[in-house]
Amino acid sequence: MKNLHNALLLKQLYQLKQLGYRYTDITPYQEEKLDLTLPDTLDSLQKQAMNCHLCELSKSRKKVVFGEGNPHANILIIGEGPGATEDSTGKPFVGRSGELLSKMLENVLGVTRQEVYITNIVKCRPPNNRAPTPTEAHTCQPYLLKQIELIKPKLILTLGATAYHYLTGDDTGITKVRGSIHKHGNATLIPTYHPSYLLRNPSAKKEVFEDLLKVKELMKSF
Repeated sequence: MKNLHNALLLKQLYQLKQLGYRYTDITPYQEEKLDLTLPDTLDSLQKQAMNCHLCELSKSRKKVVFGEGNPHANILIIGEGPGATEDSTGKPFVGRSGELLSKMLENVLGVTRQEVYITNIVKCRPPNNRAPTPTEAHTCQPYLLKQIELIKPKLILTLGATAYHYLTGDDTGITKVRGSIHKHGNATLIPTYHPSYLLRNPSAKKEVFEDLLKVKELMKSF
């Protein structure tokens, strides 16, 4: 971009020289400043995300998985990134992990998916379901932070180490931090295991159940 700017500036100076100018007060070419502000509604933010090509994940995705649920939800759930099913449908947590998440919400918290808001750290699927790279996560972070700003959740539930780490900057292992209570802006944050981990390690469901009981207790203050 800098090279383009210099080339256009040099071209304009040569044109002025050909017109007889030796010195000029004419303002040379100035690069148009980009508007880096994000929209102030979820719908507009989603439209912008749908056309995002800021990182490598945009090259391999099928669909952008922005998030869905109650735009004024008290509970915001954040996962790592879309999987194959999510990439095909454009909806978060709709595979086996999504089925388990729905059961956890209904059976322990007594709420449906429609009552909460569900999204991910990155909005496009990392190839082979790998964890997002720091570059990918930080590039996508403004969308997530704007979602939090607009939804104004009272409680944030992060699923898995990746979601907790990139939202808070804390690299403490998920086994040590799960179930702990933190403040994130005006919201309370509780990290727990990702449903995909529970599918591989069913014995950990007991620990997630304990974490969700803390969430349920906090819900009494909503």
